[in-house]
Amino acid sequence: MDESSLPALMHQVLAAAFGLAVLFGALCQRTRFCTMGAVSDVYAMGDWRRARMWMVAMAAAMLGFNGLVALGQVDPAGSIYTAPRLLWLSAVLGGLLFGFGMVLASGCISRHLVRLGGGNLKSLVVLLVAAVAAGATLRGLTAVLRVATVEKVFVELPAGQALPTLLAAAFPGGATAWGLGLAAAAAVALLAWALLPREGRSLEVVLAGLGVGVLITALWWVSGHLGFLPEDPRTLEPVYLATNSRHMESISTIAPIAYALDWLLMFSDQSKTLTLGIVSVAGIVVGAALMAWRDGSFRWEGFGKVGDLGLHLVGAACMGVGGIVAMGCTIGHGITGVSTLSLGSFIALAAMLAGAWLGLRYQEWRLARS
Repeated sequence: MDESSLPALMHQVLAAAFGLAVLFGALCQRTRFCTMGAVSDVYAMGDWRRARMWMVAMAAAMLGFNGLVALGQVDPAGSIYTAPRLLWLSAVLGGLLFGFGMVLASGCISRHLVRLGGGNLKSLVVLLVAAVAAGATLRGLTAVLRVATVEKVFVELPAGQALPTLLAAAFPGGATAWGLGLAAAAAVALLAWALLPREGRSLEVVLAGLGVGVLITALWWVSGHLGFLPEDPRTLEPVYLATNSRHMESISTIAPIAYALDWLLMFSDQSKTLTLGIVSVAGIVVGAALMAWRDGSFRWEGFGKVGDLGLHLVGAACMGVGGIVAMGCTIGHGITGVSTLSLGSFIALAAMLAGAWLGLRYQEWRLARS
């Protein structure tokens, strides 16, 4: 490919990512797909329906990603989730902070993007604060602290931290075969748990879970196949087009909201260009807005009390810092990262769930004292 053809290909990648994100936002608005909602439903009411959605989505994404690998469509080594350096302490502490913050803020970042599309101005405040905190933790004041502390603690895994490569290094069989086998086994277990009870076989659970998993798989293909050039005509090196991380990406929201805010603030700077992450967060809002308009659920909503505002501000800051420290959010690690069978993503997801549980306990204690 010559350099003159690059802009057209980049536009194709961005348009495809935006379209898939619109579908993702519409689906989440229609089915109320949400990590925080799933955890709180189980904790407060013993209702597992949204948790079952999550399990179906994880199963579909695992099968989808590892199927793409088996077909030679994407290279798993091209993802940040499979990098050789396992930042386990960052995953634990960042995950705990993010999970705790999403309870205080009444939802994770992806849920707030969906709510913003439905007219929730509380979500606009949360997203702006989280974007500032995430940006500072990427490159600002808290970034210095992050690099000087938690990122000093890691385990170097030469083959990468994806479970298939770790197993292939220790046992017979290639990484691709191990990936398919692990994905199939995990998917069978997850789908059995999610779908065997009657409540798990509802149209909403199946539609949300399969839809999210398929969309995440599709975006992996867009970034890792359509947008991949073995030799960039400008640098003569491999490149994943239109990504901030310079790796292949799928749906994640915490770093992209920071990059989106930076793009808006520095729009006249020609070095600030649209990326897959930026158009994805925009697409989620647009998709949710279209669905809210279609089903008549769009309505403006704001803060009623100062105390509520304060909790949301603290929660947003925790999510912004924690998400960058952990290198992902509940969607980024919980489905996108887990689909690669990344050890770091499993650790971060477990920490986020633990942080959410602590947050719910704190909220319970606070309400009991009031």
